[in-house]
Amino acid sequence: MPRRLISSGSSFERDIGYSRAVVVGNHVGNHMGNHAFVSGTTGFDYTTMTISDDVATQTEQCLRNIEAALREAGASMRDVVRVRYILPNAADFPATWPALRAAFGDIRPAATMIEAGLADPRMKIEIEVDAIIGSA
Repeated sequence: MPRRLISSGSSFERDIGYSRAVVVGNHVGNHMGNHAFVSGTTGFDYTTMTISDDVATQTEQCLRNIEAALREAGASMRDVVRVRYILPNAADFPATWPALRAAFGDIRPAATMIEAGLADPRMKIEIEVDAIIGSA
């Protein structure tokens, strides 16, 4: 089964040893049925390695980062079938809803929200998605 690694250029990927996304599937020429797994993605702007203090702004940046990884994988947000939200403070979750609704409101992927510590105290949300390319 072919496997393709996608990087955002984030120093975290190099330092920790992971890919922003991994695409696997049996259909090399035809993307239908290929799966794209996007790593937990935070609100860092990877071009400047800066992050906002605001959870809503971080959420918007997470989604831009995810969208870029999906685009490179040959997918779009419409192909997302599963999403996981991880927040160190569950009370912050409602502030993320407008951005999440804008990104996923019509797509309605299966979703989970987990309260857990993140790698850097500046991180207020991490989002991970799974997509089936061409499923939209």
